[in-house]
Amino acid sequence: MRDVKPEGKRARQRRATRHRIVESALELFVGQGYAATTLEQIAACAGVAVQTVYFHFGNKRTILIEGIGVKVVGDDEQVAMIDRSWAQEALTTTDPAHAVEVWVTGSRSIFARVAPLLWILRDAVGADPDMAREWEINQRQRRTDHRAFAQHLADLGALAAGVSADRAADIIYTLFSPEMYHLLTIQCGWSPADWETWIHRMLTDALFAGPDPASPPTPGASSADEARPA
Repeated sequence: MRDVKPEGKRARQRRATRHRIVESALELFVGQGYAATTLEQIAACAGVAVQTVYFHFGNKRTILIEGIGVKVVGDDEQVAMIDRSWAQEALTTTDPAHAVEVWVTGSRSIFARVAPLLWILRDAVGADPDMAREWEINQRQRRTDHRAFAQHLADLGALAAGVSADRAADIIYTLFSPEMYHLLTIQCGWSPADWETWIHRMLTDALFAGPDPASPPTPGASSADEARPA
């Protein structure tokens, strides 16, 4: 096994500076808007010279893209989301109900960190071809990851009759879309916990032969609105 060399002092300082710039920029993007934020403001918030921001990133777009990548996985380690411990747990367990629970909970954590940034990226698609390409890359990666999860459930023989791995991937990709999360948590005012409960129920009902008996009950739901959180 190849030894991994410890990170040197200069590399640690450079990484810390990039992290500070990214976190400062994301705070400004969400707080006052992407278009209104300048590199000078980012530099001031991060406590660095504007030339330092230019040296590390060059422009706001690059900062936003790196920030989204960091928030998706939760840190700046070079480990893809699909290779994270929680994702691997969902992709290796032989218990379909547990796999769904882990996948839903992990996805909720990701959305809690990255949803406002994805909306900034999506809003910029029509005016910026580079942002449009980044959005497409993000969408393709999401679909690839959800397809891997769907295939795992298919391999376990957990999918309902008539639900193929491809159809399951389509369902998961749609339910776990940033648009769905934004619509429910921002426009409809649901809490992230409400979103998690509803997504869990919708996913198990759609993919498995019947409702998952381990599915958490919807707080305050009646027979007329049992699919919607109270």
